[in-house]
Amino acid sequence: MVFSEQDHHYMALAIKLAQKGHYTTSPNPRVGCVLVSHVEGKEIIIGSGFHQMAGQGHAEVNALLDASKNYPQLIKGATAYVTLEPCSHFGQTPPCAQGLINAEVQRVVAAMVDPNPRVAGRGLKMLEQAGIQTESGLLEHEAKALNLGFIKVMTQNLPYVRVKLAASLDGKTAMKSGESKWITSVDARRDVQKIRAQSCAVITGADTVLMDDAKMTVRWSELGELKAHYPQAQVRQPVRVVIDSQNRLTPRLAFFQQASAIIIVRGKYDEQDLENIHQWPHFVEQVQLPMIMPSQGESDKARAKIDLTALLKCLAQRGLNDVLVESGANLAGAFIEQDLADELILYQAPKLLGGDGKNLVNMPNTSTLVQAKALSIADVRMVGCDIRIIAKLTKNT
Repeated sequence: MVFSEQDHHYMALAIKLAQKGHYTTSPNPRVGCVLVSHVEGKEIIIGSGFHQMAGQGHAEVNALLDASKNYPQLIKGATAYVTLEPCSHFGQTPPCAQGLINAEVQRVVAAMVDPNPRVAGRGLKMLEQAGIQTESGLLEHEAKALNLGFIKVMTQNLPYVRVKLAASLDGKTAMKSGESKWITSVDARRDVQKIRAQSCAVITGADTVLMDDAKMTVRWSELGELKAHYPQAQVRQPVRVVIDSQNRLTPRLAFFQQASAIIIVRGKYDEQDLENIHQWPHFVEQVQLPMIMPSQGESDKARAKIDLTALLKCLAQRGLNDVLVESGANLAGAFIEQDLADELILYQAPKLLGGDGKNLVNMPNTSTLVQAKALSIADVRMVGCDIRIIAKLTKNT
């Protein structure tokens, strides 16, 4: 398929529009649309739109509404550039493919085919059967980057997992005493707030909640320049998921003082916990998941751990596409060692903590160089005085 320079230009605009829904569309994908028509031999944009929130208008619908306000006479025969194949099924809103058919557009260019099995080419076929010219694959890589979590859930039934790490330049996360506030700068911590804000869920462990008195919420006051186009009233708190396999958490902790969805993951319930379940706030759900023994085959039940694959599948079933892991070295290491992490976000502070400091991650089953996890560096930049490295994990085969 050969696309013109103008095709690339309009699709790039559609991708920029889709990015405006970066923090709000979950669990739906981020999608942008640009409508183009001809006036006196010249191409002009007659309408544009993006999907902002589940249950509200999709990008194509919003673009058609925009065009109907200013250029209603030019919609018929127009070209629609959309970052994701128009949907063909009824969900919370009518199918966008039918909307484009009703509008009598002439051509639809999609950046990528929808990975949702309910669509998966049916939207484009629906348009073709109505006599509309369809093309796909324009700026596909950029379009896929908009919706890594959505694509992974649709194709693998697993969310896209980012593991956030913070350490000194010599790779330590705390002093031997456990002192760790604060290794990284205010700028780095504000950057983490933006990553939380884009995540559907944040996973942590009971140790982190107990030791750091952590809340794991998005704090609008720390979102920096993002606040200008992300009003406080629209802030979406990620579902906070805490693994508590030993049932150590209590409702009195700061973690449970903000009323937003929390899932406590347990391996078992003891009788006392069942008796006290009514004491938890209404927004706290308790989920029991399978436990697995360490690979060394130890029989000590206290060393059994929550099945992290089962946890991720549980979150995917709930439409939680993008997951951020913010935890201690053991849980972070487990996600990495089990090839469940897709991306690492590492903040390195210009400090040296020395040899007795705590390690960045613990991976007890990685003992030879051939077992080492391979990384592909995607981005390196300064965030305040800290270095931020984004690395993709190359899965072992």
